[in-house]
Amino acid sequence: MKWLVNSWYQPHPIRWLLWPLALVYRLIISCRQALYNVGLFKQSTLPVPVIIVGNISVGGTGKTPLVIWLVKQLKLAGLRPGIISRGYGGHTDHYPQLVTAHSDPNIVGDEPIIISRHTGCPMAVAPSRIAAGQILLQQHDCNIIIADDGLQHYALGRDIEIVVVDGQRLFGNQYCLPAGPLREPLSRLEQVDFIVHNGNPSVDYNMTLLQGQAINLANSKLKKDLSYFIGKPVHAIAGIGNPQRFFNQLSKQGLTIHAHPFTDHHLFTHTELQFDDDAPIIMTEKDSVKCQSFANDNMWYIAIEASISGKLDQQILQKLAGLSSHG
Repeated sequence: MKWLVNSWYQPHPIRWLLWPLALVYRLIISCRQALYNVGLFKQSTLPVPVIIVGNISVGGTGKTPLVIWLVKQLKLAGLRPGIISRGYGGHTDHYPQLVTAHSDPNIVGDEPIIISRHTGCPMAVAPSRIAAGQILLQQHDCNIIIADDGLQHYALGRDIEIVVVDGQRLFGNQYCLPAGPLREPLSRLEQVDFIVHNGNPSVDYNMTLLQGQAINLANSKLKKDLSYFIGKPVHAIAGIGNPQRFFNQLSKQGLTIHAHPFTDHHLFTHTELQFDDDAPIIMTEKDSVKCQSFANDNMWYIAIEASISGKLDQQILQKLAGLSSHG
């Protein structure tokens, strides 16, 4: 499938063959949204404000660090957030599932564990975001719900929509699936409240991902600046939506890397990280969650933190205040 993803961001004749399928896809999703808008498909609401963080394109755009940033801002403002998600990469017969920093990624997925680890807030995953939100409100004193990656989940009513855009790849060839990377047409952006670009300083709301220290998987108290790895080869592991972004970040720090890209949400096995040398293995925090069970002192992950320009936190709080004044 890698060739198909590459065709979305580079000129490739396959897009013309897939274009009719993209038209059909676009028609289906447009009809689906219209049926929700007119009430023929039921949209359920929760008794507290709901903020959606999502995207209109396939692949990693930076939703997880934005969700963590947003939850922290809401907590600073005195709110009590709960977080819901689909839990991609996790599988279980029973939903919803509550998430903690020590949950099994095979059950709840990888990104929810990272969000729980960094926010300390109540979190639940389920295919039905309504069910996930309801269990949080039943068991925790939440007064606002953040939905991670729920833009297209129209069964859940929402008060604020935030879209994250890859500032480097943008929208590729701007075609809908499968001819291009779009889950919804670009016109969908006209309906959302805020658009955050991951790595585009020329926009109002630009998200910069700041790399922290490398943290050892076997001993989380052991931390090293990235400069420690300069001058020695390292294996760079990334099973995320855009692995090249991670590899580029390491290279810009002066590291000499052997890049090992994997598919998004890849479930790693011990043998996949056995190499014929003793070079350090550096991975994303998202990947580290799935390697914890066989971690050794040669494995490291890098935590990232989002910084967002344009006083987005104040704009969101103002919009929430407007909701309560009309509520």
